Amino acid sequence: MNTTRRHFVLGSLGTAAATALPALQSAHAADYPERAIMFLCPWPAGGTADVTMRALCTAASRELGQAIAVENKTGASGMIGLKALAAARPDGYTIGQIPISVTRFSQLGMVQIDPMKDLSYIARVSGQTFGIAVRSNAPWKTLKDLVADAKARPGLVTYGTAGFGGATHVGMEEFAMAAGAKFNAIPFKGGAEALAALMGGHVDVLADSSSWAPQVRAGQLRLLATWGEQRSAEFKDTPTLREAGYDVVVDAPNGIGAPAGVPAPVLARLRSAFKAAAASPEFTAACARIDAPLMYLDAPDYQKYVAATMDKEKVLIERLNLKALLKS
Repeated sequence: MNTTRRHFVLGSLGTAAATALPALQSAHAADYPERAIMFLCPWPAGGTADVTMRALCTAASRELGQAIAVENKTGASGMIGLKALAAARPDGYTIGQIPISVTRFSQLGMVQIDPMKDLSYIARVSGQTFGIAVRSNAPWKTLKDLVADAKARPGLVTYGTAGFGGATHVGMEEFAMAAGAKFNAIPFKGGAEALAALMGGHVDVLADSSSWAPQVRAGQLRLLATWGEQRSAEFKDTPTLREAGYDVVVDAPNGIGAPAGVPAPVLARLRSAFKAAAASPEFTAACARIDAPLMYLDAPDYQKYVAATMDKEKVLIERLNLKALLKS
């Protein structure tokens, strides 16, 4: 075969393959899913994220007609599970929760994931109610009391957090900077472990999403402040950090994603299923039990939110000098 003819044949084959690809993807989507789907939860079992994600997956599995098996792949403030998600085969059979803190960790060089290139976005589903809680027999009746003691004893008041660099750690340090106080952060693998440490008297304070809610209701813990724009719907008597005089707001919505490269028809199927799941009775009830606001966004708007958060985190990293803080 002469050179000209060879190029013509190869070019024709390439054109045919490119033309056939959308048809193959559509056929794949028509049959998807044909087996169970793996959902990677990057937080320990029993924590607030785990509980709500399991309820969400139960509802989504009903929409998809296949089971969704939740696997807890924990560590490194959620980044172990996220790295496994990004590295998975992009066929729609491995999905998982995306910790928004990847927008911070990626810029700190703590995880080799580009949130805008290495992930496919499915939906943002719910927010979190973060707060500062202490045992009911603690000497601090108000946030002002806690700040005064932390100022008087710099670095001696300890707080439990779900890992260095995560939303609870960075949020607490942002609050400490605004208050002119110094606390001693003690990292755990997740909120459930940090809560257990507080209940057991191993740390003085808990900075976490609403893992503390049942114990606050039972009178075992005292909630000193929440971190949102507005007061918690359930704990209306507790001020926000901003109301207490500290201009700090922390919100870290939960989102669902997959590896980059999932075929568009498969991604559309997942988006449809999780949109319905986010409005399901079981998911909304699970969120209500932990006072987590519903914050649904479909994939395009969710991806825009992640991009905007990347920009905000760049400013926060510089303002808090986080690179130095994480090395200390």
